[in-house]
Amino acid sequence: MTFNGHGVWAIYRFEMARALRTIWQSVVTPVITTALYFIVFGSAIGSRMDAIDGVAYGAFIVPGLIMLSLFTQSIFNASFGIYFPKFTGTIYEILSAPVSSLEVVIAYVGAAATKSAVLGLIILATSTLFVPLQVLHPVAMLAMLVLISVTFSLFGFIIGIWAGSFEQLNFIPMLVVTPLTFLGGSFYSINMLPDVWRAVAHFNPVVYLISGFRWTFYGQGDVPIGISVAATVGFFMVCLAVIMWMFKTGYRLKN
Repeated sequence: MTFNGHGVWAIYRFEMARALRTIWQSVVTPVITTALYFIVFGSAIGSRMDAIDGVAYGAFIVPGLIMLSLFTQSIFNASFGIYFPKFTGTIYEILSAPVSSLEVVIAYVGAAATKSAVLGLIILATSTLFVPLQVLHPVAMLAMLVLISVTFSLFGFIIGIWAGSFEQLNFIPMLVVTPLTFLGGSFYSINMLPDVWRAVAHFNPVVYLISGFRWTFYGQGDVPIGISVAATVGFFMVCLAVIMWMFKTGYRLKN
């Protein structure tokens, strides 16, 4: 079976058009929220805090703030993209169309990851208005940005298939991912924690993603960059395997 590029492009273009129709919710709101974080944490609180590992506090939190938006937006875009066809019943048209399950995933996840990555770059540009910023490894930063966007879009795609209601659609992002992000070193280094809590923090998978992304900015993180990349790739492979199982069994897709 040949790759159906036209089908993938059609779904991808439809999802991107939906983002443009909701530009205020998709881009403007997260940017305004991030700006408020900079005003409160970067200026009001950051001016009273010492530098962390030689990095001014306002600049230190930039990677964490980008990840905070990236996680939530990747999950939201991908989960809503596949849940809405289930909700309206048009999912059967997609399943019966001449596109494979892999092509469906590429289209939906690709669109969600594109929107999230662009948003991350917009927030990065916005942050330069508030704090002096440097990126020591720009190529690695872009690679991590794309990898994390795709990984969490896959995770969001899983949530969209699993969810049976709009309440369930928001359950994991709001009550699981967001708290883990706040506890994963977004606004502090886990090395600042007591020994016991530092050990507990290493069981938080978000720590490895934020640490790896912060390394691309300042050349240092809470865990070695190799472990961060391995953890991210491992999560990517797990999500991909779960989605393959869902399509193979028809879990909450065909019934």
